[in-house]
Amino acid sequence: MTNAMPQQDDILPQQGDSVSHNEAPSGESPSDRYHRSLLENVHPPTWRNPTPADEYNVVVIGAGPGGLTAAREAAALGAKVALIERDLIGGDCLNIGCVPSKALIRTARLYAEMRDAENFGGQVPGDISIGFPAVMARMRRIQTRLSRADSAQRLTEAGVDVYFGAARFAGPDVVAVAGDALRFKKALVATGARPLTPPIPGLAETGYLTNENVFDLTECPRRLLVMGGGPLGCELAQAFCRFGSHVIIAQDEPMFLPKEERDAAQILSDALSRDGIEVHLNTSVVAVHREGTQKIVDLLCAGDTSSVSVDEILAGIGRAPNVENLNLEAAGVGYDIATGIRVDDFLQTSNPRIYAAGDVCLDHKFTHVAEASARIAVRNALFLGGKRLSALTIPWCTYTDPEIAHVGLYVREAWENAIPVKTFTILMHDVDRAVTDGEEDGFVKIHVREHTDRILGATVVSRHAGEMINGLSLAISSGIGLRALARVVYAYPTQAEAIKMAADAYNRARVTPTLKSLAKRWLAQ
Repeated sequence: MTNAMPQQDDILPQQGDSVSHNEAPSGESPSDRYHRSLLENVHPPTWRNPTPADEYNVVVIGAGPGGLTAAREAAALGAKVALIERDLIGGDCLNIGCVPSKALIRTARLYAEMRDAENFGGQVPGDISIGFPAVMARMRRIQTRLSRADSAQRLTEAGVDVYFGAARFAGPDVVAVAGDALRFKKALVATGARPLTPPIPGLAETGYLTNENVFDLTECPRRLLVMGGGPLGCELAQAFCRFGSHVIIAQDEPMFLPKEERDAAQILSDALSRDGIEVHLNTSVVAVHREGTQKIVDLLCAGDTSSVSVDEILAGIGRAPNVENLNLEAAGVGYDIATGIRVDDFLQTSNPRIYAAGDVCLDHKFTHVAEASARIAVRNALFLGGKRLSALTIPWCTYTDPEIAHVGLYVREAWENAIPVKTFTILMHDVDRAVTDGEEDGFVKIHVREHTDRILGATVVSRHAGEMINGLSLAISSGIGLRALARVVYAYPTQAEAIKMAADAYNRARVTPTLKSLAKRWLAQ
């Protein structure tokens, strides 16, 4: 997704945006209608590839967030650009990732808040019924609206030659697509990643869901097993539970989100349990088979085997880079099936003409990282730049309720690198706005290098953690210390005030007994 200022027709409702079932053509559901409109933007059925230029300044392979960012930036700088997409413009983010999942999460939160109305002085509605088709129709409507910004037509108007088809390198400076040969001075591979296929006996034969097909559901599963306690698994487990599914999580580690701080993960574990999710930690799925319409899942925990019967299985155990079928060997680009294309800190591959960005080459598989790395790669490629990936400060967030966001170092990483660290923690139940909002679960933790105010990292657990982490990311990337954050005037009341409270705690910690004694003497004069 681009960060360009939205045009007026992106903001206002468009023809076809209404959720009324009565407006759909006979026999066509709103979800079908929105999907058809979406395809007109992201892969028009009647699209004809342009006539290739003699040579492109840059050929971009993959029109996900990274590829779109690179293509638009290069075109804006005057480069002759070709953008190749084998499936849908927008990639995972728009079509099977961030946008549809966050649309579902928002609606799921609405249902949770209705059930919790009494805690806010309200009354629980007498009949809270889940209209799952309407939920999915809203999701499709949002996808369609957001797809306009990066439609094939708008990219063409921005000066980008858009090609649909499977790209394959035919040499160190040429890419073949749909019968055409595109010669380039530089190329950028941004083909993303796909869900890993779990090697579990019977799973493939029985059938399972991933982020690639879970958003195609037309009915909410009555019983759902989620394999994995990572961000995707936790987010969708909570959403489907709030839609009325009986959800079981099987996590083969002792805690959710194993990379996050333990107290953050524990808060999430408690929240999922309160929602009614059945949690099985240290538990592996070892086999799956079908009995009639039901899927029987065998679970192994501490040597004991048990079975559960479910309607659907959602696998969220990791992602693999899309490097196959690109014929990277012909271009002299080194890669690994498991870790992706090998790049240096400038995102250059073993072929100096070719760069890579995003999920196909990086460990951090996030939309914002794909976009940021693409900007670095395209500027380095076109202008012999020296921008380094390692210079980025990368925050991330798991969009559960509460959210868990992090940026910079964890305490354990500081210890591993022999960096002395001091942590300032503010609990959200001490923040006025969190109390008035009834959103007291969570905390803000800010880690500084001991005897300095230099911020090394931070973790935020709260309803709005994803928004709050951005200010801390700015502070780290700009070298703004915690002492300076204490001088910032925050709007009151906001939950972000927890950051200022942590900064104030840092200032209080600087008042040593000696300083306090000197202050008393001065005031006594």
